[in-house]
Amino acid sequence: MAIAEAILVCLTERPMSGYDLAKNFDASIGFFWRASHQQIYRELGKLRLKGFVKSQEISQQGKPNRIVHTITDEGRAALKSWSSKPVRMPSIKDDLFVKFYAMDEIDIDAFKDQITIRMDQHQTKLAKFHRIKERFYQDKDITAHQRGKLIALEMGILQETNNVEMLKLAMDKITKADS
Repeated sequence: MAIAEAILVCLTERPMSGYDLAKNFDASIGFFWRASHQQIYRELGKLRLKGFVKSQEISQQGKPNRIVHTITDEGRAALKSWSSKPVRMPSIKDDLFVKFYAMDEIDIDAFKDQITIRMDQHQTKLAKFHRIKERFYQDKDITAHQRGKLIALEMGILQETNNVEMLKLAMDKITKADS
């Protein structure tokens, strides 16, 4: 997936400024697609040139003017076309996995600390996902637009749960090997 499509997906929710898009990325799509604020602003310019986004400057008193971006019909058509293309398996680049391959050559105590830190990170993310689900989807009627977000969220919950469990198993195997 390219950043362009991720931005267009965000703009299907509502018109947003570049700042709003960056915040939206950080709080939603950013859980599975990373983009810096500079990348978002740069890509918005490209989308505007292609006619996929229109931008409107809104005056504000006491603050810099806001530029609000809206997806166009051409942008929606591009998004629909993109959606029909096959998806690729994501590539994994993870230092922790590489360290497993070299366990007989590395500092095991430091490695255990790193596994514990990673486990904590996954547990934090998992707790965040559960809070999002509870706040926005628990016991509520959801729209078709929200259903897709809920599916992605539930897949994230399963993935993070699995990550935590696999790291616990790895830690148990390393600890038993040390005994």
